Amino acid sequence: MIVIENAAVATVDAAGTEFADGHVVVGDDGRIVTVGSGHAGRFHGSVRVVDGTGCLVTPGLVNTHHHLYQWATRGLAQDETLFGWLTTLYPIWGRLDAETVGAAAAAGLGWLALSGCTTSMDHHYVFPHDGGDVFAAEIEAARRIGLRFHPTRGSMDLGESQGGLPPDHVVEETEAALAATEAAVDRWHDPSPESMLRIGVAPCSPFSVTSRLMREAADLARRKGVRLHTHLAETADEEDFCRERFGCTPVEYAESLGWLGADVWLAHGVHLDDAAVARLGATGTGVAHCPSSNARLGAGLARVRDLLDAGVPVGLGVDGSASQEAAHLGEELRQALYVARLRGGPAALTARESLRMGTIGGARCLGRQDDLGSLEAGKLADLVLWRLDGLGHEGIDDKVAALVLGPPAPVELALVGGRPVVERGELVHADAEALARGARRAHRRLLRT
Repeated sequence: MIVIENAAVATVDAAGTEFADGHVVVGDDGRIVTVGSGHAGRFHGSVRVVDGTGCLVTPGLVNTHHHLYQWATRGLAQDETLFGWLTTLYPIWGRLDAETVGAAAAAGLGWLALSGCTTSMDHHYVFPHDGGDVFAAEIEAARRIGLRFHPTRGSMDLGESQGGLPPDHVVEETEAALAATEAAVDRWHDPSPESMLRIGVAPCSPFSVTSRLMREAADLARRKGVRLHTHLAETADEEDFCRERFGCTPVEYAESLGWLGADVWLAHGVHLDDAAVARLGATGTGVAHCPSSNARLGAGLARVRDLLDAGVPVGLGVDGSASQEAAHLGEELRQALYVARLRGGPAALTARESLRMGTIGGARCLGRQDDLGSLEAGKLADLVLWRLDGLGHEGIDDKVAALVLGPPAPVELALVGGRPVVERGELVHADAEALARGARRAHRRLLRT
């Protein structure tokens, strides 16, 4: 049992309950026993008491969009739009293998943990023919770091010769992609409430995947009872591509293929008209908002306020670290607020709404809202104790505002299912310097191959 006391607590429950001086008690089953004000009282048996003075407890952050392999190709194509960035990097990614992906994923997940993330998805869609089992490599990396993991088996089958964006040598045959996706779900997916590993189905994007693969992937996911994910409406170029090739907007195209629904969440959703926002809300389709990546690639300002008002589940994502080198999920709380206000003014998003997107909003996108995303009795004890009494935060009395508006806060303690993964700013199960060395070797190996 773990008892955290003397801390500010932001539960992010439906009522937005907060305690200026409160406690959280975690049972030995990895679930929250109680959350409240003041001291927790006395408990019998083995109890670890954590003094949270100067700290804020929140649910762990949920990362809803990432490409972990990209940690090995950061800093490249710095001034390109999305399409130019992709065509620059696809030839390099075509040399990926399990060793490179494993090292990149471990570094990326370790960094996510240090940024307050306790659950992360990944969207992996590059499977070189001689690269080995890259999907297994990133799953092993997540186990090493200790994060709850939702990798999605991506795919591409629309190469340049067929009018797609990726070169032919990095795409798969449609049948092979579908078979490999089903095999990944059968091998890895754990649907239990306490699951540390759930698999999703994730064809890459309208400009790299055929309509047949999109349609049959949706059928596969629903037959298997897993979630669906893809990129959609990220850039104006994609809008033009869909109108020229399919005669409709990206959201209309997705809907025609069965790709809207409460079991779907879409990455980015930047270029949406009023009709698209309304359809996403009406169907319960989620959106992974990636403000820093959108800014890095100049993709545009997502309509976050409109999406939230339409009832769309909106989570936060760092996106691949080749399009967002910081890859710090805690920072995305502030970036999301800034982007919303750049678009809609100072009342467009509050600090608490940003925290809600980064926690329960992300849990909704991943279908885990019943067990993750808020601090409530009976939910899984995935939580973060943020230290907010240092120089960078002192004087901001509102602790949620300090977390969201202030500099990145140090993680004093991060728990996943009641088990520590970060303590006093250090990873519990891995050495950060060793992860950095592995990522450095992967980067150099990939670029000189």
